[in-house]
This record gives sequence, structure tokens and C-alpha cells, in this order.
Amino acid sequence: MSEIRYVRKPEKMKTMGLGSCVGVVVYHQSSGIAGMAHIMLPDSALSRVRPFSPGKYADTAVPELIHVLSDLHGLPLNGLKAKMAGGAEMFKSFSNAQAGSIGKRNVDAVHRQLNQFGIPVVAEDTGDSYGRTIEFDPESGTLMIQTILHGKLLI
Repeated sequence: MSEIRYVRKPEKMKTMGLGSCVGVVVYHQSSGIAGMAHIMLPDSALSRVRPFSPGKYADTAVPELIHVLSDLHGLPLNGLKAKMAGGAEMFKSFSNAQAGSIGKRNVDAVHRQLNQFGIPVVAEDTGDSYGRTIEFDPESGTLMIQTILHGKLLI
């Protein structure tokens, strides 16, 4: 959790235990380079500890992914795409209807950050009330989502 990873094809990357957390992948299809973040919370203003891992928050993880892919790897912003999964409401009885579930807030925060950079979300599997494990293949651009109750989904 709270991690950011980068790979180049043919290597794949995986993150497990996505409940209310969001796994977001930003990738450049033709180069086969991708980055993935396992985001726990929507906003770094929620942090009580400094310094913190930039992968923990949507408002720091997404800019970090894009910075590394565009600035350090030289990939054009207009060639980047995103896929994501997670953002479940794992404990419905504990959620605050007015504030919204943390899962939904995470998903919304990731969308906002990607929109600021003009990165399209080309596929997602978010919400509901079950956990997910995801694996991304930068060669094919496929995100495999595994769940206990719902099996596998490829997006």
C-alpha cells in the first residue's frame, strides 16, 4: 500500500488488497512503459505525519506518476492513458452518507488529478463492496482484476 512502481514491457506489475484503496495505472502503450500507484486516501491534507509516501494520496501519487513518465522517461502527455480499479465501500454500515465513502472519494480524487493533466481514463472497475487485486501488462495494455466472488475481469 502507498507504493508507486514503474515497469517496462515485458515485466508486469501487481498490487493486492484494494478495498477502498484505488489502484491506478498510467501507461504509454507504444513504449510499453507504465507506472502504478496503490492510493489509500484522496488528499494529502489528511496526513498527520510529514514526510509521507507520495503514493498514499491521490493528489500526490498521480502527479508523481505523470512526472516520472513524462519528464524522466520523456513520454508525451498526450500519449498517456489511465486505467483504475478499487474504491469499494467495504463497510457500508460505517460510511457517512453526507461525506461519501472513502472509496468513492478516492475514485473521484484520482479522476480529478488525471483530468488536470488531460490523461483519459480508458477503463475502470470501481465501487461496489468487494476487494480487488490487479495486475497490469504494459505490453498489451491489459489490466486484469481478480476478486474472490466475481472471478477475473480484463479491461
